[in-house]
Amino acid sequence: MTFKWEDKIRAYALKNALAYGKAKESSVLSSLFHEGLKKEEVSSVLKDVKKVVSEINSLSLEEQKKEFSKLEKEVSKRPEREGLPELENTEKGVIMRFRPAPSGHLHVGHIISNLISSMYVKKYGGKFYIIIDDTNPEETIKEAYENIKEDCDWIFGNVYKYLNSSDRMKIYYKYALELIKKKSAYVCTCPPEKFKQLIENRKSCPCRNLSLQENMERWKKMLDKKGYREGQAVLRFKSSLESDNPALRDFPLARINTKEHPLQGKKYRVWPLMNLAVSADDLELKMTHIIRGKDHRDNAERQKMIYKALGKEKKYPWTFFMGRIKFNDLILSKRKIKASIEAGEFSGRDDPRLPTIASLRKRRYTKEAFEKLIEQRGLSDVDKVMSKDDFFKLLDNFSYK
Repeated sequence: MTFKWEDKIRAYALKNALAYGKAKESSVLSSLFHEGLKKEEVSSVLKDVKKVVSEINSLSLEEQKKEFSKLEKEVSKRPEREGLPELENTEKGVIMRFRPAPSGHLHVGHIISNLISSMYVKKYGGKFYIIIDDTNPEETIKEAYENIKEDCDWIFGNVYKYLNSSDRMKIYYKYALELIKKKSAYVCTCPPEKFKQLIENRKSCPCRNLSLQENMERWKKMLDKKGYREGQAVLRFKSSLESDNPALRDFPLARINTKEHPLQGKKYRVWPLMNLAVSADDLELKMTHIIRGKDHRDNAERQKMIYKALGKEKKYPWTFFMGRIKFNDLILSKRKIKASIEAGEFSGRDDPRLPTIASLRKRRYTKEAFEKLIEQRGLSDVDKVMSKDDFFKLLDNFSYK
C-alpha cells in the first residue's frame, strides 16, 4: 500500500461505511482529493482503495466503530451542514401533506419519501395533513384507515389533521364543473383504444370540440345512475395536443366506478382521478411546499396545467423532486405484502420479516433514528441503490448516535 495514503484510505473508508452502511470507492477517492490527492496519483492508489473498501465492508458495525475510533484523527474536519437545508418562502410557516392510499400497509419506503415533509413543518411551523387517498373503491381496504393513523401518529408525530378524500367529493365535483365551464375539460365517450390512437398522433377526438352545453349535459349524465355506464365516459382535461410528452395530452380527470366503497357505499359513482383530487385539495388547503418523488414529475406538470386553467398558477406550491432509495432485495409493493400476509407467509403486518412501519415499530426502531437519516440525506434528487442489509446497518448506526 502507498504509505503516504495508507491511514487516510482506511479512515475515510470507515467513515463512509459508518455514515452510509457501505463504503464506496468513489466516495473514498473524493475525500482523498480534498486531502490533496492529485489526478496523476489516482492510478497508484486505486488498487489499495478497492482492497480497503472490500475489507471494511466485510467488518461488522462494531468492528468498524472500534477501528474508526483509532483512525478518526486522519479525517479532516470540514464544515458540515446541520439540520435540513433551508426552504424558500417560509416566513409564514409551511403547509405540507402526505397522501397514502388505503390499499395496503405503509412501509419503510413511505418513511423515506414523506418524513422530510413532516420534519420541515416542525422546523418552520405550520400544518402537516394526512389525506387518505380513497377515491378508488375497489382498491380501498376498510381496516387500512386505522392502520394508517396508527403508523402516521408514530413516525410523524405532528399530523395536524387526517382527511379522507371520499369525504371531499363535493369539492372535487365543484372543481370539475369549474373546469368544464372554463372549457378546460370535456366529457369523452370515445373507446379507449380509439382515443389512444388519436392522441398518440396529436389528433383531437370528436368529443374535444363539443359545446359547453353538450359537455354540461354529458357531465350530468355521468353523475346520473340512469346515465352512462361504467367505462362509457371519462372527464378529460383539455391540454395541448402538441406536447412532446403524450402523457400530458388530454389526460383523464374523473371516471365512473360503480363498485361499493367501504365508507361511502353506493353514494357516488363518479370518482376523481389523482390529478383532479390533488389539485383541488392543494388549493383548498393552501399547500405551500411539496416534496415528492421524481416519478411524479408528469403529475406535477398536469397539476400545474389545472392551476393555470383555474387562474391560480401563482398559487402553485414550491416543489422538489426527491431521488429514490431503490432496494434490490426488498419488496415494497403494498399489494404483494398484503397478498403474502393473506397467504399465511407472514403472521401479520407487524411480522419482523416485513418492511412495514408496524414491523419497524415492533422491532423497536425509533423515529429519531429515521429523522437523523433523513436529515443527513437532505434534499437530494439522486437515486441510490441499496440492499436491505446495508440500509438497516445504516439505520442501526443512526440509532447509536
